[in-house]
Amino acid sequence: MAQIEAGARLVGLDLSGHDFTDADLTDAVFEDCAFADVQFQGVCLQGVRFKACRLIRCRFAHADLREAVFEDCVCADDQGHVGPQFAFSRLEEARFARCDLSFAKIERSALYGIEMEACNLRGAVFLKADFGRAFGRSVVRWSAALKGCNLELADLTEVRLPDCDLNRSSFREALLIDADLEGADLRECDLFQALTAGAKLARADLRGAEVSGLNLLELASRDGLKVTVDQQYRLLNAMGVDVHAE
Repeated sequence: MAQIEAGARLVGLDLSGHDFTDADLTDAVFEDCAFADVQFQGVCLQGVRFKACRLIRCRFAHADLREAVFEDCVCADDQGHVGPQFAFSRLEEARFARCDLSFAKIERSALYGIEMEACNLRGAVFLKADFGRAFGRSVVRWSAALKGCNLELADLTEVRLPDCDLNRSSFREALLIDADLEGADLRECDLFQALTAGAKLARADLRGAEVSGLNLLELASRDGLKVTVDQQYRLLNAMGVDVHAE
């Protein structure tokens, strides 16, 4: 473990089972490395880069992952449907690109400014995940970009992502109950059979999205919702209106 320290660059190593508790790995680079059953407890991983790594059944608890980068990583156990766990951790400005995060559990962690692109988050659970940041006593802003991601069957109950970039992502059969998506970019998203009771979609941009089954009457807000002419027929059908072509 002596050589695994802040700023280290490690390639092609199997680090499964290592104890990283309270380690300082700031700006370290891990490329094509394997991590299995690793507990990243209290670890400083600020600015760390994981490239083409396998992180199977790993748990990040009270970890500092600010500005960390994960590229082309596999973080899901295909056999047991077990994904990575992030609990009470800081992921502000972290970036995930083309990663398999299926069945991830992100619990009570700070995610302001996080970016996820072309990631598989199927069945992921966002429990009290916080995408907001306070600027002064009365100003709170939210920032996140989840673009082109697979969030099928994900649990985003009560998540707050107003004015965030979610375009081209799939939310098929996802739980969006009481979610705040006001002003969000949902263009070309797939919301087929998503559960949206109590969700806020005022000012959201749904142009080009799959909206079959989206019942506007169940939403908590919808003023200024943007849709195309073609989409209005599916939305009316979901409300029980029988639309006939002239």
